[in-house]
Amino acid sequence: MRAVGYQHSRPIEADDSLVDITLDRPTPGPRDLLVAVRAVSVNPVDTKLRVRQEPEPGQWRVLGWDASGVVTAVGPDVSGFKPGDEVYYSGAMMPPGSNAEFQCVDERLVALKPKSLNWAQAAALPLTAVTAWEMLFDRLDLKTTVPGAASAVLIVGGAGGVGSIAIQLARHLTDLTVIGTASRPETTAWTRDMGAHHVIDHRTSIARSVKDLGLGAPGVVFSTTHTDVHLADIADLIAPQGRFGVIDDPATLDINPFKRKSASVHWEFMFTRSLFQTPDMGRQGEILADVARLVDEGVLKTTLSDVLGPINAANLKEAHRRLESSTVRGKLVLEGFGA
Repeated sequence: MRAVGYQHSRPIEADDSLVDITLDRPTPGPRDLLVAVRAVSVNPVDTKLRVRQEPEPGQWRVLGWDASGVVTAVGPDVSGFKPGDEVYYSGAMMPPGSNAEFQCVDERLVALKPKSLNWAQAAALPLTAVTAWEMLFDRLDLKTTVPGAASAVLIVGGAGGVGSIAIQLARHLTDLTVIGTASRPETTAWTRDMGAHHVIDHRTSIARSVKDLGLGAPGVVFSTTHTDVHLADIADLIAPQGRFGVIDDPATLDINPFKRKSASVHWEFMFTRSLFQTPDMGRQGEILADVARLVDEGVLKTTLSDVLGPINAANLKEAHRRLESSTVRGKLVLEGFGA
């Protein structure tokens, strides 16, 4: 089967940073689905692991998590899917990834694709939707009021992949006022289109900008990017007893400034359940099923911003370049494998 992989961790400009290769088709394990991949999206985790994790000498590492495709075979213990099902998923951290014609994925991490979306539109959603849902509702408990706080949530990085779906979830599944941050005209417009009630410029003091809205101190803050840059402002603006969520990778995170407010700090890593095979691992498939239902009901929409062409090394390199520039709105998707 055709795939894209690497053998050495290189800057994306290097010729061998990502390479078109041919591999054997995988065989599904007991609870695996074998999926013929139709489209994939690219996430910051792809770029991070490309430079951090080098495979064993002579081996190939295939990246990719988000995918949509068709089930072609199932393992003997699979109960929820059958060949021919159209599915979408974000997979697990360690198995060979979705940048290949066929991929094995545990059925507990999979859901039927939204019927109203095409392959590319569906592939844009899984990883970011699971991340946003788990953070907002499992970690930050968005539907529980913080006493005395403004009925508002601040989402830092509203135009990114996670921010784009987090804004939609907060806007449509809660009664909170949703504040997003952006910096350029096109990202500001995108953040508003995702459903933010207010958009503030994160190049300035977000604490001052939130205060100027006149809403009061938000009880919940979700930082998706550049947390180290905004940390002091977040500690300043969050309400006493508020809840603060983080998903990016700051080199250090001094949470001492949150002590005087008894604010809680929450990490979200959407691979935790599959990495540790937690008893509730199947919750991720359930979340994706809920997202698919909400999409088909017209409540949520895809966060796809651009289709870069078929799945090959050249197009994946372009996607990695764009993500490493930190200027991407929504999600970048590749579809099909060409002739």
